[in-house]
Order: sequence, then C-alpha cells, then structure tokens
Amino acid sequence: MRVTLFALAAALAAIPALAQQPGVAVPGAQSAGPADPRVNQLIVYGDDPCPASTDEEITVCARLPDSDRYRIPPNLRDNPNEPASQSWAGRAMELQYVGRSGTDSCSTAGAGGFTGCLSQMINLARAERRAAGTDINWTRMVEEARAEREARLQAATQEEEEADRATPN
Repeated sequence: MRVTLFALAAALAAIPALAQQPGVAVPGAQSAGPADPRVNQLIVYGDDPCPASTDEEITVCARLPDSDRYRIPPNLRDNPNEPASQSWAGRAMELQYVGRSGTDSCSTAGAGGFTGCLSQMINLARAERRAAGTDINWTRMVEEARAEREARLQAATQEEEEADRATPN
C-alpha cells in the first residue's frame, strides 16, 4: 500500500515537467546565457602571453616575475605556526579567548556556544590571507574583465545597428 502511494506521488510530481513544451521559457527559471560567462583565472610569469578572452569565457591573468616560475608558492614557503613568526599582538588576541564560553565562543560549553564558529573561521581565513602576503585581488580583476567584455559587446552591437541603419531596405 505504501509503495503504491509513493509511486502515485512520484508520478503526480512529474506531471508538470512533462506538460512543459520544449523551447518555451518558464517564468522564474534562470537561463545560463551570455550574461554569465565562465571565468578562467590564470597566473602567468614573465613575458608569457595571457590567453585572450572569448565571448563564452572571461580570462583574467595575474602576472608574477619570471624568477618565481619554478619556486614554491609564497604561502607554502615557511611555517606559519612557528612561534617566531607570531607577533605579540596575535598572542595577546589568543589570550583574550582563554576560558571564554557561551554565546559567540565556538565552544561546546554554554548555551549558544556554536554561534561563534563561523566568525572564528572567517577571522582565521582573513588572517591567513593577510599573512600570506598575496596581493592578487581576483574579485577586482574579474570585475574589470567583465566591464571590458560588456564594453566590447556594446561596441559590437552599436556597430551592427549603425550598419543596419546605413543599409537601405
């Protein structure tokens, strides 16, 4: 009996999908089109060329010196947990949280102790990024590449419209 009801419920749930005509846009559905191109992030060294962006893909390149081509990445070169590489300010911040429990503490003790775990992970990620010293801002570079792509597409559209106006019907 349960199996029959389950099969009936599954069949009824699939009916709206079968009723849709192919090629007809569904309201509220998002389409992946030219507005959301794929983003390719590359690191190029020295005078190596950066591959050109296409209509389907935005290519963003960060350029590093050629002397870094075969080196271990800077964030893996030294031990960040080494006591000599920690500042006094960092040690004082650690002491601030000793014995802390309760709300926003990310501990198993106290009511709401779990609430500070996300904040703690975000703060640790930011501290690691600052300590790594990488000055590559991928977000800014992708936004600039998107703006360039948009300007290029608008210029191409404008040229097409001007060519259509210039041609007699």
